[in-house]
Amino acid sequence: MAKRGGFPGGMPGNMNNLMKQAQRMQRQMEENQKEMETKEFTARAGGGAVEAVVLGNKTLKSIVIDPEAVDPEDVEMLQDMILAAVNEALGQVDTANGEMIDKMTGGLGGAMGGLGGLPF
Repeated sequence: MAKRGGFPGGMPGNMNNLMKQAQRMQRQMEENQKEMETKEFTARAGGGAVEAVVLGNKTLKSIVIDPEAVDPEDVEMLQDMILAAVNEALGQVDTANGEMIDKMTGGLGGAMGGLGGLPF
């Protein structure tokens, strides 16, 4: 008579190992995510006239603007530099997250759209 769980004699060895690996990967992913949240990503625009610092959780930490970049006659240029610096820093966060996932999954995570992209 089969035991609860549907497998005679319990979970097969390979399935048990797979479950342990998945749990280990999940713990490692959680640890890496916590580490990423406090990591800083810095980008500059306008030849360094604007600097944006973004945390790994995509929170804007700071913006530094060189006073010489402030031209009341050309506010649009300053706005563009701020957007460029912030977007570049956010892109660095995305790249770092992708590299972390690729490292953990041996390259399968990014190429297949994460675990949701697996064909089963």
